[in-house]
Amino acid sequence: MKRSSDGSDGPVEEPIRELRDNDHASGDSQQAAQRSPRESGSPSRNKGKGKSPRNSGNGNGSGRPDRDNFRGRADGDVASGESGAARREQNGRNRGRNSKSKNRRNGEAEQAELRNMRAPARRTTDVTFDPKKRTNESSEKFNNGSKNGQRQRNDQGGRNASRNSNKNLGRSSTRNSTKNSGSDGRQKLLYAALDLGTNNCRLLIVAPQEVGRFRVVDAFSRIVRLGEGLTLTGRLSEEAMQRSVDALKICAAKLRNHGIKRFRLIATEACRQAENGAEFLSRVKTETGLDLEIVNRETEARLAAEGCGTLMDRKADAAVLFDIGGGSSELILIDRNLNAGKGARSHKKPISEKITAWTSLPLGVVTLAERHGGQEVSKAVFDLMVKEVVGHLDAFEGRDKLAHIWNKGRVHLLGTSGTVTTIAGVHLKLPKYDRRKVDGIWLADREVDAVISQLLNMGYDERAKNPCIGHERADLVLAGCAILQAIRLTWPCQKLRVADRGLREGLLNEMINGDGAWITPKKGRWRKKRHRRPSGNSNFRPGNPRQGET
Repeated sequence: MKRSSDGSDGPVEEPIRELRDNDHASGDSQQAAQRSPRESGSPSRNKGKGKSPRNSGNGNGSGRPDRDNFRGRADGDVASGESGAARREQNGRNRGRNSKSKNRRNGEAEQAELRNMRAPARRTTDVTFDPKKRTNESSEKFNNGSKNGQRQRNDQGGRNASRNSNKNLGRSSTRNSTKNSGSDGRQKLLYAALDLGTNNCRLLIVAPQEVGRFRVVDAFSRIVRLGEGLTLTGRLSEEAMQRSVDALKICAAKLRNHGIKRFRLIATEACRQAENGAEFLSRVKTETGLDLEIVNRETEARLAAEGCGTLMDRKADAAVLFDIGGGSSELILIDRNLNAGKGARSHKKPISEKITAWTSLPLGVVTLAERHGGQEVSKAVFDLMVKEVVGHLDAFEGRDKLAHIWNKGRVHLLGTSGTVTTIAGVHLKLPKYDRRKVDGIWLADREVDAVISQLLNMGYDERAKNPCIGHERADLVLAGCAILQAIRLTWPCQKLRVADRGLREGLLNEMINGDGAWITPKKGRWRKKRHRRPSGNSNFRPGNPRQGET
């Protein structure tokens, strides 16, 4: 046994325990001093925040919780432990919230600093300086956010606004001069043609291409039935005139928007026959600004030939071209050898120089349907309509001008009207009328017979539901079929070519030819497809159409 400090032999366990406790406490204090403030719960971290340091306030000076406190918790002070855990969790949330707030403040400060930064001044090369002047003449050329730069931007904006206002004053011509300029900088002149017929109002705006071709820029077509009731009263009705004026207003707007300079506007049979035709055209000029001219029947026949004559087959010696209109029907007999001169036939001459005879029948789909009925048409009524048209054709003096050619077989029919395009669409069973698939198509004689028989077996409602007929033509299509049937009986032929073109294209061709505005094609452009066809009268086969060509 060891002795105590006073020399007695008493026990020494308690002093040894106290010494060990003191050493342990001092060591803990040093370790706490070496730890980071976050680990040791240093009061300096919470300075000024009104919060007590973590695990402080135990009175032992070590920065760690007292053992008695731990013993107390281990002995059952659960409430105190739960409140400490909640306090630590709340402190953690506060530290996260403070960190986010600090990051947000730092980000806002950086953004403010970036906004306050100014880009270096950009200086132009043509800077001049006059020492006699206080300011540099080139100061206006600096665009660094100063007053001079702002004034320059305002001046530029004013000039842009003035330039835009000037553009808006002549927006039609300016827009089209840019849109329709060629690759060589030359402006392409636009042409327009309007045809106001007995049944339709049609407008076509094009840009010339290669000879005989043009690019369609805009188009308009609407069934107005201007000649409705004309055969009974001899006058244009108010309802029909109003429908036509409304359609012509749309056409006038299109002409203005495209800045058209070269155009021709014509009216045909309805205005020719009506007593108030001239009065109606005066009203049109007042309300729409369009000045329409009434053309005679000969001019109408010639324009129809000019419009679709390019679809005449090159191997054919002759053709009968017909245009079934609303109030009249034009027929043109074309002899390819006429005025050909010596040697081979000339294909470069206009088709109007190949006309050997022509006539204009005072019968159209509107007049014939009003006379015989158009909604419920039986086979007997259809035969009566055919017989009436045949009677007019028998009175045509030039009907036999092609007899010496017709017997050889190198001939065909060429039709341009809503009737033949409707027959072609029904034959093709199109879900919607498509001009690209119809224009230029060939129909055999038996195919035309099959479509006419199909239409005769349909009722009015069934015809109206057909997408290629519709309600607007349901009561007129059989009258047109009767005119077509009479033509086929007068000039029997195995082939019929369909043309979705006519007077408008004829007007455009004449204007462009007169101005010499056709474009010379570049090498490899608009390549022509040549089809080899067997020669001989008995094996004559018309060439394939060039789809989409106008």
